[in-house]
Amino acid sequence: MKKLILITALLISVFSTAQNNPLVDNAQFSVLTIGPGTSLNDAFGHSGFRVKTSFSDDVYNYGMFDFNAPNFYLNFAKGKLDYYMGASSFKRFKDVYVWQNRTIKEQVLNLTPTQKNELYAYLIHNLKPENKYYAYDFFFDNCATRIRDVSEKAWHGNLEYKTPETYKEETFRTLIQNNLEWNSWGSFGIDVALGSVIDTKATPREYMFLPEFVFQFFEETTFKTTGEPLVKESHTIYKKREQNSTTSFFTSPLLVFSILSIIIIFITYRDFKKTSRSKVLDLILFTITGLIGVLLCFLWFATDHTATAGNYNVLWAFPLSVFCIMQLLKRNPKKWFIGYLKLLVVMLCLLTLHWSIGLQRFAPVLIPLLLALVIRYIYLIWFYATLKE
Repeated sequence: MKKLILITALLISVFSTAQNNPLVDNAQFSVLTIGPGTSLNDAFGHSGFRVKTSFSDDVYNYGMFDFNAPNFYLNFAKGKLDYYMGASSFKRFKDVYVWQNRTIKEQVLNLTPTQKNELYAYLIHNLKPENKYYAYDFFFDNCATRIRDVSEKAWHGNLEYKTPETYKEETFRTLIQNNLEWNSWGSFGIDVALGSVIDTKATPREYMFLPEFVFQFFEETTFKTTGEPLVKESHTIYKKREQNSTTSFFTSPLLVFSILSIIIIFITYRDFKKTSRSKVLDLILFTITGLIGVLLCFLWFATDHTATAGNYNVLWAFPLSVFCIMQLLKRNPKKWFIGYLKLLVVMLCLLTLHWSIGLQRFAPVLIPLLLALVIRYIYLIWFYATLKE
């Protein structure tokens, strides 16, 4: 198949995009939309172009990456991982997603021979080793937005989008969370790792960062010059089989954080009755929240990820807490540490304000833990005040 693609690329390079290739003229071009999978990395679907000729049936899709690339995890964390465009046979493509039990929908495109040649030439040009790699962005440059952008470039902007009836104004975060179970670790991780930048309203065009919305918008799209619809027909190649959910409430973040909160509040109540302080609990809380804060600041300031900027989760996971651990080992800490505890309470109040005015949405499963933290911090302020009396 790779040899076939290379041969085709050489043939197409001989012709300009204005010249027609009989093999491409009679080809069927379509957009494939893959439904969500069961894991977080495939929870939002996938998209690709299908080109079916009399001698081949291939899929061209973006958003692929190599697990074996040097420094894979470091580059991924820094937002510097190279993604690329790939091609494979339709049979292989289909078999993978049928095996994963993910719905496959197809939109056959209503193209003239010239439009087919323009799109095919663009895809073959993108497939070249010097052109296939690009800097991935989950919201603005992914497998779905590439379907939109390639179509616009190949046909010189000759597309007229019409907003589907199903459209309603939502933030990027809401659009993501609509694909996830709210009481899941994936949903929690996204709400903690991604910042306030994704709490802005997405424009209709920006909705197409998700494959399902590319499908919906393309259904209503026409060509500006002719008024003809972009999609000739749509059908489902494979429909997902319904399966029982394996999610258990007993391992859900809400239950885990509720239990942790009860433990924190119980220990705090016991300390209050004895006018004492459990150092181990405070060391654990300051270490964990501080390290999470360091990670969030790294994602915010030291990476190329656009979606992790402006993350006000640092209001509860404040990185400076890791530098205050030594004060927790002392019976009478420095005066500035009492001020720092008051600052932590103020920041939790600010978090509530940010949430209420819509500046950033936080993970709802965190509420029990946030209540426990504010109770613990207020107790520590009171405890240190009694030592000075």
